[in-house]
Amino acid sequence: MKLNIKSNKIEKLKKEISKVIVGQEEVINKTLIAMLAGGNLLLEGAPGLAKTLLVNTLAKSSSLDFSRIQFTPDLLPSDILGTKIFNQKTGNFVTKKGPIFTNFLLADEINRAPPKTQSSLLEAMQEKQISILGDTFKLDKPFLVMATQNPIEQEGTYPLPEAQVDRFMMKLIVGYPTKEDEIEILNRMTTNKEIKVNKVLEGKDILKYQKQVKDIYVDDLVKEYVVSIIDATRNPKKYDLDLGKYIKWGASPRANIWTILGAKANAFMKTRGYVNADDVKVVIKDILRHRIILTYEAEIDSVNSEKVIDEILKKIKSP
Repeated sequence: MKLNIKSNKIEKLKKEISKVIVGQEEVINKTLIAMLAGGNLLLEGAPGLAKTLLVNTLAKSSSLDFSRIQFTPDLLPSDILGTKIFNQKTGNFVTKKGPIFTNFLLADEINRAPPKTQSSLLEAMQEKQISILGDTFKLDKPFLVMATQNPIEQEGTYPLPEAQVDRFMMKLIVGYPTKEDEIEILNRMTTNKEIKVNKVLEGKDILKYQKQVKDIYVDDLVKEYVVSIIDATRNPKKYDLDLGKYIKWGASPRANIWTILGAKANAFMKTRGYVNADDVKVVIKDILRHRIILTYEAEIDSVNSEKVIDEILKKIKSP
């Protein structure tokens, strides 16, 4: 099956985002992969690297509702979800919905709020619904959480609960721009010239593309390849991994699901109707880097999850 890229608006969307975001092509592509796969996205990087601007521009390029929540140490769950207020005229409690009732939710600097507040997003991220004092509300489709966080080594940050981290499809590391890109940033951002971002996408477009992504073919050999990679994070001895001794916990079953959906979304971006091993390799690090929990010894020996993933990919033969 050959997909006709001219019939969708993804390329136009990339051009609109590139008007504002200089460089960072890989981050932009993978942000769109997460959107096409219907997954939540976590962006990690130092302050000032346009993480918030990227999500904001994506929202401006679409006609979808957008909410931004600045996470702070004093933020409460009710500030996100909403609460019930007593109406003295009617004698009833009225639900006041919070900013989470939107299509694109930007959770800015999510790890600056305590774990209790962070966990208020769990139900929305997984079940696409919200519970407020006994009442359940379905969220509009599409609904995506795109969160930014500063490196946990910085002061004033709280580690995300493991249950919440697992609900993010991908974790992207946003690095510093190149010297050439930084000069272009100066050219764009230090003049009076206004950068206009056009709306090129609607909610119905995203829902249609997400459905098309799921229809993309995946051979059993590719599925076996993905399952073997995830299994190696749980049973490193079976795959003779030298770095396996540093793995405390392997990836959850969600890793299999999101890897296949991410590979399908990448194939869609490449206008292919089938998934190959290269599609898997494009997304696998972003899907696993926050799901592999390492021991304290790993930190002492300067071993991170990406080194473990690299060894797994070398050990397991791709189809």
